[in-house]
Amino acid sequence: MPFSSLLYEISDRVAYITLNRPEKRNALHPQLVAEIKQALTDAAHDDAVKLIVLKANGPAFSAGADLEYLQQIRHFNLEQHIQDTKDLCGLYEQIYFHNKVVIAWVQGHAIAGGCGLAAVCDFCYSTSEAKFGFTEVKIGFIPAIVSVFVSRKIGEGRAKALLLSGELISAQQAEQLGLIDEVFPANDFMEKVQQKLQNLLYGASAFSLMQTKKLLHQVQDVPIREALERAIMANAEARNHPDCRRGIDAFLNKQHIHW
Repeated sequence: MPFSSLLYEISDRVAYITLNRPEKRNALHPQLVAEIKQALTDAAHDDAVKLIVLKANGPAFSAGADLEYLQQIRHFNLEQHIQDTKDLCGLYEQIYFHNKVVIAWVQGHAIAGGCGLAAVCDFCYSTSEAKFGFTEVKIGFIPAIVSVFVSRKIGEGRAKALLLSGELISAQQAEQLGLIDEVFPANDFMEKVQQKLQNLLYGASAFSLMQTKKLLHQVQDVPIREALERAIMANAEARNHPDCRRGIDAFLNKQHIHW
């Protein structure tokens, strides 16, 4: 599908998905949600893509819900609200369960749904000036879908404090909570996140990244013995993969491996 609300490009095995509604502070609306999902699908099925970067043009990463769309949903019936919520849930699920590592580059404020979009990624790096928060309760909404992911990520107690207060926090506070991974000054941001990208891109097997992410999801909600059985099988299967043999050969021969 042609994209009108984002930019999609592949460079050096990285798919860059760039939210491109700077005049609307990259607020989420159905068209943008659908386009992000399509871009993620394209990247999932492209063997030339190893990593995915989600970023945005303009001063904000994403301000959450689009104001014009909020006007429309005031007139929705229950069935329409359910479908609309399912669409957004599908986006978060697609990122969370994606077969490739998804990295958020947050160069400006990430609020409400935009904060959820950043938090659900496998890695999230931010400029020091950015603010984060789930402000839904302040306007009579609830941070419903994102609460499931955020409570898993930072724990119930921290999630309650963040989701119930509706307060905005600094990037440094978000890092301390475990909501995001690392904060960099704006003038060093691109250099630092590119270094992080290169470490994943050339320092780790694509197969290993994919299978590790998959296993982490599989063992979340099962009894420990079942989780260990799944881990045993995943480990055995990985040892049979060509990447493992290649890695062992390089290690034994004291060679640097360039994935």
